Formats: sequence, structure tokens, C-alpha cells
Amino acid sequence: MIDRKLSGEKPAIALPKGAIDTQSHMYLPGFPALPGGPANPVDPLPTPDMYLAMANWLGIDRVVITQGNAQQRDNANLIACVSQLGDMARGVAVIDAQTADAEMRALSDAGIVGARIMDLPGGAVGLDSLEAVDAMAAAHGWMLAVQFNGSDILEHESRLAALKSRWTLDHHGKFFRGATPDGPEMACIKRLIDGGRCWYKLAGCYESSKVGAPDFTDIAAMTRAVANHAPDRLIWGTNWPHNLARTTTEYPDDGALLDVVLGWVPEADRAKVLVSTPETLFGFPPLG
Repeated sequence: MIDRKLSGEKPAIALPKGAIDTQSHMYLPGFPALPGGPANPVDPLPTPDMYLAMANWLGIDRVVITQGNAQQRDNANLIACVSQLGDMARGVAVIDAQTADAEMRALSDAGIVGARIMDLPGGAVGLDSLEAVDAMAAAHGWMLAVQFNGSDILEHESRLAALKSRWTLDHHGKFFRGATPDGPEMACIKRLIDGGRCWYKLAGCYESSKVGAPDFTDIAAMTRAVANHAPDRLIWGTNWPHNLARTTTEYPDDGALLDVVLGWVPEADRAKVLVSTPETLFGFPPLG
């Protein structure tokens, strides 16, 4: 059992109306973990209702739900969670070269707007399928959420630069061997962003920081470099329910984490990062 904090003191940084959380996972009963991936999250199962309580605490109005690794290539749980949340939610699914056009259309009708590439242990579809998944996503107007060990980004730059879809470099790039704002990895990120189809996602800083909490100064430096270079290419997510945390002691305070991460973004740019940029990337209707 784990105690996921769902309420508390309001964060010091108030989110603007229409704020979008672009990185979350949710689960409903009846969808077991499948071979090849990790187990479902530690009980209690982090459901859409639990997410809504947390979102109300932080001031989140809209959300992107990403297919979790536990369900591998079966998107049924994702579709059920998106359906339960209705218009406030969009989904990022897992597809591969065998996914039929009819299924792609059905997924689109269910609120799915993107495909996930997860080239780390437990991921369902990795970089070996990048071009095939990209072609399918582009044909249906989807985006790609791409996650891998960012320390190898130079090896993949030419492939990433050639993507036809709009795509996000997930989780602050996940530079497991470390990276600096004046290093080759950041130079590569800037080139990819300048190519016109790459966005940089602020989520899960604790997963790759070499320094750690509470300030994650290494991740902060990289984030500030991107914010200074292209603030319109940043998006933010909670990474709820923080699946790497296996105990209550390890579980982060979402309010405190919000203040830390969004504190790296200039105040003048936060409405773009939280509302207008993810609206366009994930196909949410603009606020009236």
C-alpha cells in the first residue's frame, strides 16, 4: 500500500485557467498487467477519480493520459480512462506497424491524439519502430511522445530530425549519464527544436537527476536553457502517479514539485507552457 497525497496546501505558483497536465498515467480495475511490462502500480490503484482530486488541489483543468507500460500494447485501460474523464482528457496510445487503419480511426474517435515510443526497460514499442510509428501517426494527424536514454541522443539525432510528426522529447530528455547546458546534448536539443517539430516535456525530473531533491539543479539548468532558447516549445506534466515510487516515503509532494519545476520557467512564459502550447500539440479546443 502507498499513500498518494491528493490534497494539501495550494502551490505557490497558481496555474492559469485551462492548464493542461501533459504527462499522467491512470488505471481502472479489470485491466491486468501484461507480459513484457511492469506490474500495475502499488495499491491503491491510481484511478481517474483519484487523479481528479489531485488535479483540483493543483488547479489542473485538462490532462493527457499516456498508455502505461503495464498494459503494453493493449490500450483498453487507456481508452476507458479517457472516456471516464470526457472532454477534459486526451490520450497517447501504443501502436505498431501491425495496427490497422480501422483501429487508428477508432482510437482517434476515442480521444487518442498521439503514440508512445518508450525505449527503456518495460517499454512496449521502442526506437526500432520509430519510423513505422511516425508514418502512421503522421497519416492520422497524431503526435509522438518519445522517451529513451537521452545520453545517446546524438546517435539518434538524424532519425529524430527526419520525423514527419510533431513529437515531444519526454522527461527532460532523461540524460542518465548527465548533461549540461553548454554540452553537446543541449546543442542537439536546440537543433531538433529549431527543426520545427520537437517539443521538450517537463515531467519526472526525479527519474534522471544526478543531484536529486529538493532542487534538482542539474535538471533545472537544462530546463532553463531550453526556456531561454524556445519558451514556446516547452510543455509540463505531473508524471502522476509517480510509478517509480514504491513506498509512501518515496512518493513526491505534487504541490511542492509543481513549484520547483515551474519555478524554472519565466513567469511570463507559463501561460504558453501550460495552456496554449499543449492545446495545439494535443488537439484541445482553445479556451472560449
